[in-house]
Amino acid sequence: MCQCNYLERFLGLTNLLFNRRNLDEAPDAQRQHLRPGKLSPHRPVPDHIPRPPYVNSRQPPEIAGGPEVHGEKGIECMRSSGKLAAQVLQYAGTLVKPGIKTDEIDQAVHQMIIDNGAYPSPLGYGGFPKSVCTSVNECICHGIPDSRALEDGDIINIDVTVYLNGYHGDTSATFFCGDVDDKARKLVQVTEECLYKAISICAPGVEYKKIGKTIHDHADKYRYGVVRHFVGHGVGRVFHADPVVLHFRNNDGGRMMLNQTFTIEPMLTIGSTNPVIWDDNWTVVTEDGSLSAQFEHTILITKDGAEILTQC
Repeated sequence: MCQCNYLERFLGLTNLLFNRRNLDEAPDAQRQHLRPGKLSPHRPVPDHIPRPPYVNSRQPPEIAGGPEVHGEKGIECMRSSGKLAAQVLQYAGTLVKPGIKTDEIDQAVHQMIIDNGAYPSPLGYGGFPKSVCTSVNECICHGIPDSRALEDGDIINIDVTVYLNGYHGDTSATFFCGDVDDKARKLVQVTEECLYKAISICAPGVEYKKIGKTIHDHADKYRYGVVRHFVGHGVGRVFHADPVVLHFRNNDGGRMMLNQTFTIEPMLTIGSTNPVIWDDNWTVVTEDGSLSAQFEHTILITKDGAEILTQC
């Protein structure tokens, strides 16, 4: 995976891995399959707020070569962007309830970010049309907020990234909407446990591949699938940088460095881990319609281990 081009490495858009599927195939008797809703118009960002370089660029985004390693000033900037991202995510989670539209969550997130003088990193990234990703039920990642209202029993991952003072802070969490069944709750619980177990082993000199083993080992205990086609990544002055952080067992090389920042963002499924991409070229759902959950933090490698930057 590390030798693939950008789209294959980050978005996973390969013909071998993705197939269009019939949206009318129901995943189970209790839940309707997700379908695309209507998108609202583009939301403006005040002119005084600095934009990341990729905004309005016609060039496809790339994973920047080399890790994001920071000096004292950079670390403080990363702490600031991470804290804001965490606050925005926490607020977004309070909005999750039956009847709210994912587009309304996007509107609230967009407004809070620009009110704090930051730019919503997803907006305009590779043509992404919204300020946050909202991935509901079988959506693995990159769900586009639209007119669909959340329903009682849904689970939703909200993925927030902010660009503040030239640095990105990136985080996500999966939230419960109303009365969620035990099967979904257990998936979400274990996915979050995978994230924190992976963070706990991080420190200078540790091999990146230990992240994947830690996550995969824990997921296996509950017979959950680990999505292989989407990865963690370096983050800081650029949105996506080396290293590519795999969440499954692997033999990739490389070791963590002091003052380095990157994300860990495991995605687990109850059923198939094979991804299917919608015609919007962003929304990714499980092949069999089974539930998927994700959690993500941006971390800083310190002399004592790892500091979570994206927490309130």
